[in-house]
Amino acid sequence: MPETVDGAEVLKSKRPSDSAFKQQRLPAWQPVLTAGTVLPAFFLIGILFIPIGALLLISSNSINEFVYDYTHCKPDNGNRTCAEIISASPDTNCRCTINFELEKDFLGKVYMYYGLTNYYQNHRRYVKSRDDDQLLGRLSSTPSSDCAPFAYVDDDETKPIAPCGAIANSLFSDEFELHLVDGRPVPLLKTEIAWPSDRQIKFRNPEGDLRTALNGFKRPKAWRRELWELDLSNEENNGFQNEDLIVWMRTAALPTFRKLHRRIDHSDERFQEGLLKGNYSLSVTYSYSVTEFDGTKKEGVEEKQSL
Repeated sequence: MPETVDGAEVLKSKRPSDSAFKQQRLPAWQPVLTAGTVLPAFFLIGILFIPIGALLLISSNSINEFVYDYTHCKPDNGNRTCAEIISASPDTNCRCTINFELEKDFLGKVYMYYGLTNYYQNHRRYVKSRDDDQLLGRLSSTPSSDCAPFAYVDDDETKPIAPCGAIANSLFSDEFELHLVDGRPVPLLKTEIAWPSDRQIKFRNPEGDLRTALNGFKRPKAWRRELWELDLSNEENNGFQNEDLIVWMRTAALPTFRKLHRRIDHSDERFQEGLLKGNYSLSVTYSYSVTEFDGTKKEGVEEKQSL
């Protein structure tokens, strides 16, 4: 744009100022990489990482872990496995009991995990099959197109699903109860098993009453409970903020994975030090079928100790 100087129009220059920064005259240094400089650098970095690797190895070997494959466990009464019963009647539950012995004391904080094999949560269409607006509590009668074919329960698209998508539809549904040999239950906590960033930021319930907000929406096709009934023991751990759902929605990178399921309640005086060696029983309400894709299911407990 022209400027007026002493009554005369002068064109304003767009030329950058004559500074080292704007005229690209800043000093620079470009190293010359040769074998004499690169090899000693690699050697020095390798030496520095040796104690770090040794520390990590010691930490890993000091952790006690017990894992049991219960894919083909049998119910207390019957000869058929739970996998066969569930495959024949998908809407039924099968309950089996696993007796095991911990040969060492699991000291410190103890966690319970479930693991799956041959389960490709990293498939591109599976990873995309979700509606983040829904998970943030912003419900819409038109779910994201990424959720298809798990966006509506009917073909005429009048009944949307919440939460929609293949990830939510395939939510892991087996339930576990851990008991001492005398039948007394080991207290398990269902909270603080998901990442804090997920719990506090990425998953929110709609404002007001959850059941009222979900009026007009349907549960995923493979679910047996409504979204507000995921945790019958804790009303606050329901809806999109249910931590079992949050853990499952964070997809695994590899086909063999495990996910945090429960924490041992160490406020109980019997388990303040951890999970002591001895005989235990694990009751499994078996409802999640993996035989269709030749997968397996494992349950495990692991101690975590700080260095």
